[in-house]
Amino acid sequence: MRNIPGILLFIFLGGLTLPGIGQDEIKKKQAELQKLREQIQGFESKIKEQQQNEKNTLELLDTYDRKATVLRRLIAKLKAQEKDLQADIGKTRAELAGLERQMGFLKKHYAQYVSSVYKAGKLQDIELLLSSNSINQFYIRTEYLKRFTSQRRTDAQKISGKQTEIEKERAKLENQLGDHRKLIAEKGAEEDKLEVLASKRKDMLFQIRKDKKSILREIDRKLKAAGQLENLIANLIEQERIRKEREAQKNLLPQPAPAAGSFASRKGKLRWPVSEGAVVASFGNQRHPTLKTITQNTGIDISVKAGSPVSVVADGEVTTIWWLPGYGNLLIVDHRDGYRTVYAHLSEIQVSEGQAVKEGDVIASSGESLEGARLHFEVWNYREKQNPEQWLIRR
Repeated sequence: MRNIPGILLFIFLGGLTLPGIGQDEIKKKQAELQKLREQIQGFESKIKEQQQNEKNTLELLDTYDRKATVLRRLIAKLKAQEKDLQADIGKTRAELAGLERQMGFLKKHYAQYVSSVYKAGKLQDIELLLSSNSINQFYIRTEYLKRFTSQRRTDAQKISGKQTEIEKERAKLENQLGDHRKLIAEKGAEEDKLEVLASKRKDMLFQIRKDKKSILREIDRKLKAAGQLENLIANLIEQERIRKEREAQKNLLPQPAPAAGSFASRKGKLRWPVSEGAVVASFGNQRHPTLKTITQNTGIDISVKAGSPVSVVADGEVTTIWWLPGYGNLLIVDHRDGYRTVYAHLSEIQVSEGQAVKEGDVIASSGESLEGARLHFEVWNYREKQNPEQWLIRR
């Protein structure tokens, strides 16, 4: 009866299953990658068209930036998938090693069983049956002896099958990992090409800054974009109003008063969205140094090294991720009670719409505008633009 634990062990092993990658998840990720590739191809075609027309200089700069954004997003997804595949390969190898140990244990017991049968023949089995204390125990031991040999064969077949299955799975995962590494290398090479284009972009900026017509066009584009941003805020306010009305219809209980730590109570105490940098364009009317024109700045511009981490200034929810001429990549965070913050000229966004964020969370990386490397930051109370410097802590 000493072999019963071994039998139970291998019966248990017969039910083992391997953690595999869901086919639906694989298809979803492949679709996401394909969509990003198609966007990059679209930008490449657009660049070729715009390069043939000198009047599209500003638009060409926009396309470079948007292509770079999508490319970085693609590479980030590929790296994430590579990491997942490496983890899956590690799990598969661990399972394989475990099964090989189990197979060795099974072979050892087979060897002991064969040796025992060779030395004592069937006498041990007969003695086991004759030593039964009752007819019921006799029948139980008879059934045990039948199942013992049968179970040994079955367990060996199952373990062998599992080993083959895992080896195939590991080979498949390693092939997938190799494919992803190739993709990352290809996209890395394409990103290197974008660095060359970035050099051309700088030359283009130098020419634009000397061209009054281009500067005037950029000012006009930014004014129109500011109007679009205001419309985005208005739409968010309307959506919030509708949501609150629906909630009020479902729940007639009075709403709680704003908490002591609400956004409104933090005026003059908010953290800065970047850890360093100086304000180079304040809130309100701004006089252009070259054209002497007057434009209104709806926020502040902070001069900061491109690629600097951008942090959310207070708890909230990311409601909008968008792109606008003159602002580039931007996102809007809702802080409740009608308060929102806007972060623009972003090179890379690390959050998604609908995501809850905590004060100090890194939500993006800063990028470059026509005026240079900087972050544009705004504070809104419903439709009223606020002076961000009155909300941020003095430093």
